[in-house]
Amino acid sequence: MNSFTFTPVGAVHCANQYKFEAARQGIFAPGNHAVIELFPGHDYETALSDLAGFERIWVLFVFDRNSGWKPKVSPPLTGKRKRYGVFATRSPHRPNPIGMSCVKLEKIEGLSVEVSGHDFLDGTPVLDLKPYIPAADAFPEAKAGWRDEVDASELPVDFTAVALKKMEYVEKLCGLDLKNFCEVQLCHAPTSPERKRIESFADGSYGIGCRTWQAVFTLDEKGVHVADVRSHYTAEELSEGAEDPYADKDLHREFKREFGHGD
Repeated sequence: MNSFTFTPVGAVHCANQYKFEAARQGIFAPGNHAVIELFPGHDYETALSDLAGFERIWVLFVFDRNSGWKPKVSPPLTGKRKRYGVFATRSPHRPNPIGMSCVKLEKIEGLSVEVSGHDFLDGTPVLDLKPYIPAADAFPEAKAGWRDEVDASELPVDFTAVALKKMEYVEKLCGLDLKNFCEVQLCHAPTSPERKRIESFADGSYGIGCRTWQAVFTLDEKGVHVADVRSHYTAEELSEGAEDPYADKDLHREFKREFGHGD
């Protein structure tokens, strides 16, 4: 059997730096914006002709943050580490690490393709772009195997006005979409510490860590309720002269000035 070598046509530029920041599926994160920058010197600007008339496009890309593959995987949304054949999942741990996403096309300027509703990470290599054709690509009544069962067990996640205000502020500060993070991480097994940085508090609430931030939530028969957002740094860690390994403590100080130190 012949083997094939592919060369990326461009790369993604976006705010998402870490694997846990990638949306479960791009459609669940309509506020995620990215620019796919095609490489110069290949006449790709001509290749982009006529694409602007399409509302959505398929992006084929490389899962470049993974090594090796697994014949069975446990998707994050299953919660109890149930394993499925990798070909029955969208897992990045594939024999050929190729991903595909259907994203909204915002605009094209030269070699820059701006999209939204994506699940990429910054620097993701892009292999190809194709138009989404509703008549050929949409099968809304199709069965989805084990996903149908999992989707039926998904917990609703809601947010207080205070939490949403703070999440919006954090996103403006550093580009981190905490709302999407909570929706992805808390809809299944929200208090499981296996794949999440979970902290339990004396009042019965929980905290989930994301980078150096923490979202506080409660859980009842109606679902998950995200009540607040906090800096995960202590006052001592934010004192002048303290080490700043992630170069983000000024952002946390600004957050505390805005919302108070009791945040």
